[in-house]
Amino acid sequence: MSDQQTPNTVTFTLDGQELTVPTGTTILHAAESVGINIPHYCYHPGLSSPAMCRLCLVEVEGWPRMAPACKTAVGDGLVVHTDSELARTQRTGVLEFYLVNHPLDCPICDQSGECFLQDYVFEEGREHGRGREPKRVLGRDDFGGDVLFNADRCVMCTRCVRFMREVAEDERLCVVERGSRAIIDTFFEEGLEGSPYAGNIVDICPVGALVSKDFLHKARAWDLDRTPSICPSCSQGCNITLQVRDDLVQRLKPRENLEVNGWWMCDFGRHNYEWMNRADRTEEPTVRGKEAGWADALGDLLPALKDAKGQRKVVAWAHSPNEEMGLLSGLLTELGGGEVVYRSPRTEGEDLLPGFPLLARREDLAPNVNGAEIFGFKRVGDDAAKGGLDELAGDTGVLIVVGDPLEDYGEDFGSKAELFVYIGSYSSPATSNAHFVLPVTTFAEQEGSFTNVQGRVQRFWPGVRPPASARPGWLILGALLAELTGREAPASADEAFAQVAERVSEFGGITYRDLGTRGAVAGRPAGVSGD
Repeated sequence: MSDQQTPNTVTFTLDGQELTVPTGTTILHAAESVGINIPHYCYHPGLSSPAMCRLCLVEVEGWPRMAPACKTAVGDGLVVHTDSELARTQRTGVLEFYLVNHPLDCPICDQSGECFLQDYVFEEGREHGRGREPKRVLGRDDFGGDVLFNADRCVMCTRCVRFMREVAEDERLCVVERGSRAIIDTFFEEGLEGSPYAGNIVDICPVGALVSKDFLHKARAWDLDRTPSICPSCSQGCNITLQVRDDLVQRLKPRENLEVNGWWMCDFGRHNYEWMNRADRTEEPTVRGKEAGWADALGDLLPALKDAKGQRKVVAWAHSPNEEMGLLSGLLTELGGGEVVYRSPRTEGEDLLPGFPLLARREDLAPNVNGAEIFGFKRVGDDAAKGGLDELAGDTGVLIVVGDPLEDYGEDFGSKAELFVYIGSYSSPATSNAHFVLPVTTFAEQEGSFTNVQGRVQRFWPGVRPPASARPGWLILGALLAELTGREAPASADEAFAQVAERVSEFGGITYRDLGTRGAVAGRPAGVSGD
């Protein structure tokens, strides 16, 4: 036993380097821990390991056969070679078999630039092919939903079959036939239509065999800017990546977080992104119908808020980040108080992912319902989040709407208010009555945080440039609050969150550094809302 070894660890040698790892660690994971990449196809951390691709075979001294690194646990004293002549020859041979029928259509393949086969063949494949017979041609099949299957490109890793069987527990895919005739096919005529998580098989396909109809030929992988973010489509708070080209969101992809969504996301959230690209944005501040600069608009708004005599009522939106909601609450307190309500769209029932029970498409179809509850806002509206504000529509006091586009209300909304302030991203007939209109950025255009259904506070980052004069809501509300309190206005989302954390005990002790890219649980029981 080495000096570093404990009863729960083993020590072995990998490519001449002595390593001590926890008992049960596979050779593949041990190699990854020290930056050694063992090529593999069929293995995925969220699925079973069939060891069928034969690409991750490594040489173990004293063993009669090569071992699959994806499911072979290391043992004391093992000497493993991942880059020996035998291992390299094995990989070269396997790659040649893959290319016997794989078409050379990389220039038109959506997976090009993200394809492991390209990388592996470039590193270790043969310089020239030896095939003389024509490649088999199987064509394209519509699997239903958003998924197209290019059978010619398939390398039979079976990740898609195992995902549907083990994680979605909705066994609609299988391997049909055997040997050289084997192919992936659907069990039923409807295929993947209606399966709420089928889009994940496109993510985990290592080649371009499974592609998205929505993304087909839309952009090349190397043209996309990738930004870590949080899915805004329900209170689950799936970790995602915004993939952007020319300041337009092209697609959403799940980002690994084992505490929230694992490696997956639902198809509803995956495809609910076109609203981020809407062109009908509120771009410039206006005061009583006339454009104004930010300094003039805020300079006129603050005394108007102070001088207004009527009761203050505030409408918040469960798509707003914690920083915006928290500073809104603080501003209202400094102005003397008032009532704050919020709306959130809802659906009936939840779509669970049986093989990863932490993940579900939640009933609340907004990302920060939990945040609104933490700040003490009162929920109104029916399951579709329509209505609920009828009492406010006829009020003669002060009406402040933050975020909510009020698209289900007509041009009479707020027309009787003594002071109507709209702080949002989109105009509607209802917002046309606002005395002050202040344009704010969407979550895709700013940095901030949401609190998900489990009470986890999670950060997101800007992936798209905001239009014209739109500014983050926390910047606007923070400036107004600073004028009332005499303290420094927040200059960043980090500072805005810190100011909110001072006022709200649930966020006390949490900083942006604590949140990182995986989030941290707020100081209250998980599942306070929407469980």
